[in-house]
Amino acid sequence: MLDGIVISLAKHTLLHHFSKEEAIDKHRLLKQYPQLSQKRASFVTLHKRGALRGCIGSIIAHRSLYDDIVSNTLMSAFRDSRFSPLKEDELSELSIEVSILSNPKEIEYSSYEELVKKITPNEDGLILEFDSYHGTFLPQVWQQLPKTKDFLEHLSFKAGADPSIYTQKPKILRYRVEAIEAEFDEIASL
Repeated sequence: MLDGIVISLAKHTLLHHFSKEEAIDKHRLLKQYPQLSQKRASFVTLHKRGALRGCIGSIIAHRSLYDDIVSNTLMSAFRDSRFSPLKEDELSELSIEVSILSNPKEIEYSSYEELVKKITPNEDGLILEFDSYHGTFLPQVWQQLPKTKDFLEHLSFKAGADPSIYTQKPKILRYRVEAIEAEFDEIASL
């Protein structure tokens, strides 16, 4: 039910940044879609002609879904350190994906082999936490890394460690996402 509104909110946030649209009537949207008031975590991913152009999000819900999507849209477009800030002339080449996360739950395991068996490919997003090491992969990453062991190996690299970290039994949490993606020009206005 929120599919269209969350993707439209991300689009409108970018258009407003470039002053092409009037400000969003937050009060009206929250009244019309009370689910946007709930504390939820989200990721906003931008692709330009199929290539990653920005991806920023929240793992733990700490503000309303409305505020999380607006903030993560702007961060993804203008503050992802892997990319230069988005330019207005790139908008027509973008697709936007908004992922709404469930609350992460810890996976209990006693060995690496048991961990591998408890993970559901193509459904689980994972968080790795151990001392100063921290990383996450959205479930969409399974498209590039379809084997569980490869997924875990690359997650350890993203966290700044290497696969040997699993011998120390790091904390692993799983979450699921509702993902909505559309080409920028095909997204309805608010």
